[in-house]
Amino acid sequence: MFNFMDPDFLARRCVWVNGPVIVGAGPSGLAVGACLKEQGIPFVILEKTDCIASLWQKRTYDRLKLHLPKQFCQLPKFPFPDHYPEYPNKKQFIDYLESYATHFDINPQFNECVQSAKYDEACRLWRVKTVSTNGSTRSEVEYFCQWLVVATGENAERMVPDIDGLKEFGGEVLHACDYKSGEKFRGKKVLVVGCGNSGMEVSLDLCNHEAQPSMVVRSSVHVLPREICGRSTFELAMFMLKWLPLWLVDKLLLVLAWFILGNIEKYGLKRPSLGPLQLKNTKGKTPVLDIGALEKIRSGEINVVPGIRRFSCDMVELVDGEMLNIDAVVLATGYSSNVPYWLQEAEFFSKDGFPKSSFPNGWKGKDGLYAVGFTRRGLSGASADATKIAQDIGKVWKEDLKQKKQKVPTHRRCISQF
Repeated sequence: MFNFMDPDFLARRCVWVNGPVIVGAGPSGLAVGACLKEQGIPFVILEKTDCIASLWQKRTYDRLKLHLPKQFCQLPKFPFPDHYPEYPNKKQFIDYLESYATHFDINPQFNECVQSAKYDEACRLWRVKTVSTNGSTRSEVEYFCQWLVVATGENAERMVPDIDGLKEFGGEVLHACDYKSGEKFRGKKVLVVGCGNSGMEVSLDLCNHEAQPSMVVRSSVHVLPREICGRSTFELAMFMLKWLPLWLVDKLLLVLAWFILGNIEKYGLKRPSLGPLQLKNTKGKTPVLDIGALEKIRSGEINVVPGIRRFSCDMVELVDGEMLNIDAVVLATGYSSNVPYWLQEAEFFSKDGFPKSSFPNGWKGKDGLYAVGFTRRGLSGASADATKIAQDIGKVWKEDLKQKKQKVPTHRRCISQF
């Protein structure tokens, strides 16, 4: 219930949004915005940083490219330019997203961090409280809306493991989101913790800058060639899934990978018992698409090591008892959702910040709550969900328009109505 005598309520600026509030201005949020724009539905996008796609712009390494061909990564209603390569690089993808926002006239509210979002049963609206900063000025806003779209995604917050002695290590320690290039590590011994796509690519980049990387491989991992016979492995898998069951496609992919890459287990890379596609679908664990790291592993330029027991001042002790002298540590340990920190809801989202229902049913909750970018299926999954969300909101929107006798402004200060 509203409490008009609440000092906090009176201190905040209140805004009514005659459409959905979208939290997050990454590719997922932009995709929903574009699909809504096509239907003439107003919306507000709230973004805590000062730019769109902040993960790509501020928390990725310089050599990053899309791991999948561009046709599987484009957002709804706006293909990549024809002159782009099959695997666009970081700058090209950011330019594409900027062009996307310009084309659909999407203007997020930047530097506005959502503190909480809760459905108010009394007024049957979502109440989204934000804090924004502009220099030394701090302001609070509360948005009221019928629909809330959670578009903060799977990779909102870095995951930093609690490793014995890490705080006492005397060298540089950074997460992969802060790693830009191996240039500053030239000639140094660097321990890369993690063997996913980021861990492999950071290790490769360190090699290319004449550093000496050791890569920690704690668990099993699928490594597949990025291309098979000149065709994208992902594209080939999607084609085979049209005709064959998933388990058989997994078997064929592993056979083809063995012919191309050989037996990778002898290099310390043990394959999981589940196939790559089944593992992705059930656990969300993405297979590594090799772009050159495996060759460096074979040559010994990337040293594969087992799990970590503890760190000391300038060394690391591994679980097999080996001691390594190292100068720096890069934590390629992944990311997590930040939804539990601000969304006050427990029915649709689980404690890990992902929808409880798996793909393709994890895009819609109740009371106008939606999620986009949580499919564990990359940009194509986000695009599919964005289209469904906009269509679903559009049905209610059009029905409401028929029933309204007078137009309502897109935004108005709620407090002025009370």
